[in-house]
Amino acid sequence: MSNVLVQDHGAVRLITINRPDRMNSLDFAANEELVAVWRAFAADDTARVAVITGAGDKAFCAGADLKTYTMNFAQRPGHEFRTRFTDGPGFGGITRVLNVGKPTIAAVNGFAISGGLELALACDLRFCSENAEFALQDVRWGFHACDGGLVRLPQIVGLGNAMEIVLSGERVAAPHALRIGLVNAVHAGGELLEKSLRYADMLASRAPLAQRFARDVMQRAIGLPMDEALRLESRSFHDLGQTRDLAEGTASFREKRPARFSGH
Repeated sequence: MSNVLVQDHGAVRLITINRPDRMNSLDFAANEELVAVWRAFAADDTARVAVITGAGDKAFCAGADLKTYTMNFAQRPGHEFRTRFTDGPGFGGITRVLNVGKPTIAAVNGFAISGGLELALACDLRFCSENAEFALQDVRWGFHACDGGLVRLPQIVGLGNAMEIVLSGERVAAPHALRIGLVNAVHAGGELLEKSLRYADMLASRAPLAQRFARDVMQRAIGLPMDEALRLESRSFHDLGQTRDLAEGTASFREKRPARFSGH
């Protein structure tokens, strides 16, 4: 049985972590499979938006399969372990190094714990079910997040809220996650996937190059001086002006018809 299931819904790719008996935690094999799935999504021009979720209704992803990780760390030389599992794509495939360059949505259907939360944070948008809970529990076991949690969480929820989540290791329920901006919306459990796919389908109808350029500017502008960030935005807009999609978009506006974007 595959650790990761892939289904295409038009231009939307649904990625499902398929280890419900392990709360959709990832061992090394599952993590590498997910890396390959993300790389295939990035390379496929027909797939414009990805939605990632977990099998079942209890967990999105409960982080690393710690029994497997502990065993591998004990058996592998330190340099090999770091090279293969920390210097490359991070946990869940998109938390470090690998940027797919397209909109991504996490449909969080239950627990998103430690690495699972870091995987959700690496997505552009997060929708969750009413029973979802979020936590970076690493401080309970003597370490801290290492796949983007300490970097992305403050950017998304603010430093104070991030400090509370990181330093306590306590869980955050769906209503509070919505209040602090950790998630974009909370849906009833039975409606989460349908609504996430519907939203993704809407995103897939928008101009893919405009989305890609805009994502790049927003991500690269973090921490830059204002003048430098504004120059980055202006340059991106100039480059976008040379594309066929912009010509198609303006033509569709004049002709009062839906745009047919090609990504060129």
